[in-house]
Amino acid sequence: MKKAVIASMALSALSPLAASAAERTLTISAYAFAQDDFKSLVYDPFEAKCGCKLVVETGNSVERLAKMEANKANPVVDLAAVSMADALAASRAGLIDKIDTAKLSNFAKLYDLAKDPNGDGMSVGYTFYATSIAYRSDKMKIDSWADLLKPEYIGHVAFPNVTTNQGPPALYMLGQALGKDTPDLKGPIEALGEKKDEIVTFYEKSSQLVQLMQQEEIWAAPIGRFSWAGFTKLDVPVAWATPKEGQTGGMNVLVLTKGSKNQDLALQFMDFWLSTDIQTKLAEKLIDSPANSEVKLSETAANNLTYGEVTAKSLKLIPSAVVLDNRAGWLKTWNEKVGQ
Repeated sequence: MKKAVIASMALSALSPLAASAAERTLTISAYAFAQDDFKSLVYDPFEAKCGCKLVVETGNSVERLAKMEANKANPVVDLAAVSMADALAASRAGLIDKIDTAKLSNFAKLYDLAKDPNGDGMSVGYTFYATSIAYRSDKMKIDSWADLLKPEYIGHVAFPNVTTNQGPPALYMLGQALGKDTPDLKGPIEALGEKKDEIVTFYEKSSQLVQLMQQEEIWAAPIGRFSWAGFTKLDVPVAWATPKEGQTGGMNVLVLTKGSKNQDLALQFMDFWLSTDIQTKLAEKLIDSPANSEVKLSETAANNLTYGEVTAKSLKLIPSAVVLDNRAGWLKTWNEKVGQ
C-alpha cells in the first residue's frame, strides 16, 4: 500500500501542470462571427495543448460588456475579444486588468499599432481592418475622400450611416479631406447633410452594396476591407481607393477581466491566438486580418484582407477616447443634419 501511495505521488510530481490544467476551465467572451472556424482553428487546438476546458460566450458588444459589469464582483469571463473603444470603456469602468506582455512570447511580433492600441497597457490587438472607398474604376477616379462629394459623382455614392461601424471612420476621413477634422465630426456631417438628397443611400448593411454596384445604382461607397471580397467577384471593374489623406479602419483587441482567477491560463490563450501559426490560419480562411507581422499570406488572402507593414503603418484610427466622448454627439448632429 505504501509503495502504491509513493508511486502515485511520484506520478503526480512528474506532471503537476497537466494535472492542475485538467481541472481548469477558461471562459472567454467573443463575437459570434465565424465561431465554427474559431472552434476548429483556435479553441480545439488550444484545449488539446493546455489540457483544459474552454467555454465560449458570444453576443454583441453591449450585451457582453453588460454581463462583465453585472459580474464585476465575481467575474465569470476570464478573457474578452472586443473593439478598441469597448476596451477603453471597460478600462474606465474598472472591468479589466493591465496585461503583462512579458508573458506573451508573440507580443514582439505584433505590428506597433496592435501592441498597446489605447496607450494604457490594458489591451492587445489581434486583428484590424482598413476602411477606404470601393469604386467603379471605369466611371470615376478617387484621389481624396472629398471626391465623394463632387457634383459629377455624388449621385452615385452610398455612405455609411453614423450608427454603423463604418460611419464614424468614414466621416473622420471626410473631415480631414475637408479641413474640418474636429472630434465632434460636425463639419463632415454638415457637408453630407447639404448633399443628403443627392446621395443614393445611407447604408446600414454593407451586404446591400454589392448588388447596388452590380446594378450601377452606385459607383462608390466607403467600406471595411472585410467586405471587399464580394466586390472582387463582380463583372464590373471595381478598385480599392488609396486617398491622399490615407485610410482609416478599426481594431479588435483582447482584454483580461479584472479579478479573474485564471489570468495565467488566459495569457496562455492570448499568446496562442497571437501566434504566427494561428494568425496565418485565420487569415487564410479570410476570417481576420493578421496583427502578427510575421504572417505570410497567399496572394488571394492578401488581396482580400488588411495586410502588410505598409498598410498597418498607414491606418489612421479614431482614438478610442474620441469615440467614447463624442458618439452621442455624433448621433445628435447626424439626426439634425442628415436625418434617419
